Amino acid sequence: MHDLPKAEFAFPGPLRDQLVAAILNGTKTSTTGLEIDYQREQEPLPSIGRRSVVVDSADQPVAIIETTDVRVVRLGDVDLAHAVDEGEGFESVAEWRIGHEDFWHGTEYREFLGDPSFTVDDNTRAVAQRFTVVELF
Repeated sequence: MHDLPKAEFAFPGPLRDQLVAAILNGTKTSTTGLEIDYQREQEPLPSIGRRSVVVDSADQPVAIIETTDVRVVRLGDVDLAHAVDEGEGFESVAEWRIGHEDFWHGTEYREFLGDPSFTVDDNTRAVAQRFTVVELF
């Protein structure tokens, strides 16, 4: 188990806690990252069948997930099913977009990228991933 890559949702704190809870209760089955995240971290994009360990804000393992679908899409092409399956209560793609832009335009994310003026638009490339929980701890 410890040789699996970590799946870290957001940054440690309230948002991560909310997302991890949604994974554990089964309402979160999709997630969206930006392609630039993978480039910055020099990580390959997730692949179908890949398993990873979900960690909580204390960096403790809470579950193993398996990727079931991966699509690289323009932010402007994210669909309602994906937005709803993020498990954050979004009822429209517009709500999903506002919530995610708040994160991507936030101080923590901009510091992570090292770009205080980073912004996204419809053409920003996103990694839309679906997953299933295969084990809870």
